[in-house]
Amino acid sequence: MSKSIRTAASVDLNTPAWEQEVLHNRWHPDIPPIASIKNNEVVKIECHDWTGGQIGNNDSADDVRDVDLTRVHYLTGPFDIETAEPGDVLLVEIQDVQPFQDHLWGFTGVFDRKNGGGFLDEIYPEAAKAIWDFEGIFCSSRHIPGVRFAGLIHPGILGCAPSPEILAEWNRREGELIQSCAHMDRDVALAPNPQNVHVGKGDAEIKEKVGKEGARTIPGRPEHGGNCDIKNLSRGSKVYLPVHVKGAKFSVGDLHFSQGDGEISFCGAIEMPGVITLKFTVMKGGMEMLGMKSPIYQPGPVEPSFGPGRHIYFEGFSVDEKGKQHYMDATVAYRQTSLRCIEYLRRYGYSDYQSYLLLSCAPVQGHVAGIVDIPNACTTMGLPMDIFDFDISPSVPAEKRDLGMCAFSSGPLK
Repeated sequence: MSKSIRTAASVDLNTPAWEQEVLHNRWHPDIPPIASIKNNEVVKIECHDWTGGQIGNNDSADDVRDVDLTRVHYLTGPFDIETAEPGDVLLVEIQDVQPFQDHLWGFTGVFDRKNGGGFLDEIYPEAAKAIWDFEGIFCSSRHIPGVRFAGLIHPGILGCAPSPEILAEWNRREGELIQSCAHMDRDVALAPNPQNVHVGKGDAEIKEKVGKEGARTIPGRPEHGGNCDIKNLSRGSKVYLPVHVKGAKFSVGDLHFSQGDGEISFCGAIEMPGVITLKFTVMKGGMEMLGMKSPIYQPGPVEPSFGPGRHIYFEGFSVDEKGKQHYMDATVAYRQTSLRCIEYLRRYGYSDYQSYLLLSCAPVQGHVAGIVDIPNACTTMGLPMDIFDFDISPSVPAEKRDLGMCAFSSGPLK
């Protein structure tokens, strides 16, 4: 007889995320666990969307423009994994990820540059949004018509809590970066911030401490993973996470219905709340055994298939849009790769913002093609042709269509 899988934590989409004890929005070893999970146990874990419900299913991007980034990410956890000790490795097997059946939609956004922007924010500084409707494994959007594809559904964030020593190292090195880049007109990292800190079951004393020391959840970090946004970390994948504190204090969230390699917009996956099914196995002494300094993962067998020759690949090099030569800069190259793809899609009637949103969340394939031929790194982006309901192959003359528009904000950041 098959056993039912227990739900280790539930969320309520009708209650503010910051009022729910199963959620937290900072990394810190002192945030108390919300529940215990046995070694080798399979559980379901419910997750809010990463903004905690700040984005609505509507035709305005005002909510994206005005999103409060001190409130994100809302992660479910931390969970105490029985028998896990520092030096172990926590093997997390992703058995399933699904949206809630009464919430079959998600969103993709481009943030206003003043609120974090994205990979192309100097070129596209406005806030914009697309809503995606889910139909089984497929999604489509009224804001980007002519497109339908199967989602490669996955968690954007999973990781174990840092030790006090690792947390101090994060704050040291990111603080040094902030100081050294103070002349730049943008955030290069986010320092600890007590505003809107949420520590789940933690009391006022823990909340105050985490507000002063807690690491923001925005970046992934080598010691534990975190917000890595890896699109192939989907159903059937295995993730090997370093354990730095007793019980591991595992957390998960930021579920994505789909995402492209690079997630080139800051809110660029199809973001959603939902439920993830995970199996946990503790590998005793695993960090030494694997020589582990950062997480390892094995992708699962589930991935949209488009067949041979069904992608168009665009190239980019370390020469920026102003003609400046950079030395082996793969970031500059991938930015140019993205722009070449956006320019190509203009021929069919898509606005640049529609294409920007689409390339963030559709299952595009991004690769570093060359990293040794000075002075240019070469990167590529593969756009799957079969996600469109018309032919976009280069051999067919482009027909410009009326493809509507994505949602925009009514003005600059408030």
